[in-house]
Amino acid sequence: MSDQDDINLEGGDVGTTETSGRKISGLIPQLLKWVAIVLSALIFIVTVVVITVNIIGGAGKNMSTLPVSEEYTGVREILQWYRDPIGVIQTRTNDEIPASVVAEVALGYTADDKTTPAELSARIVEIKDFLRSFLQSKTAMELKNEEKIKIEIRNQINDNILSKSKIKDVRFTKYEIVEQ
Repeated sequence: MSDQDDINLEGGDVGTTETSGRKISGLIPQLLKWVAIVLSALIFIVTVVVITVNIIGGAGKNMSTLPVSEEYTGVREILQWYRDPIGVIQTRTNDEIPASVVAEVALGYTADDKTTPAELSARIVEIKDFLRSFLQSKTAMELKNEEKIKIEIRNQINDNILSKSKIKDVRFTKYEIVEQ
């Protein structure tokens, strides 16, 4: 080999030159390939989003609830309600700017129980005083959680006031918190 031979260092065979037509024809398949990839990705993303929204949004079948047969479903106990002697309890909350609380409380006990209403009648003064001081010791924000208040009242009456019997439930026939 002599130093005079032409060496093409830029690639390709000696004597071949690419024309502009071939460059364009090679560009079109590459462009189509990328368009297909992007389109496929978009279709995949939309499919995943639609399925996820249907599952989370509840349009799909709800898998979090279990069917309960009738033999396991308990019948709610029918209760008698002790409420007239208690009357309306009016007090103020334990806030910097106290709110007014008006509550009418009903205490539920088993329907065929004869000792509970007798004990409730005997301890009516203690119950009224407890309800007034209990509501007075809470803030307006604490009193807004009605279910928690009902449970606390029931437990306190059963543990600290009644001795021979227990109440089963506490309900409010009137429950108003008026903030100033």
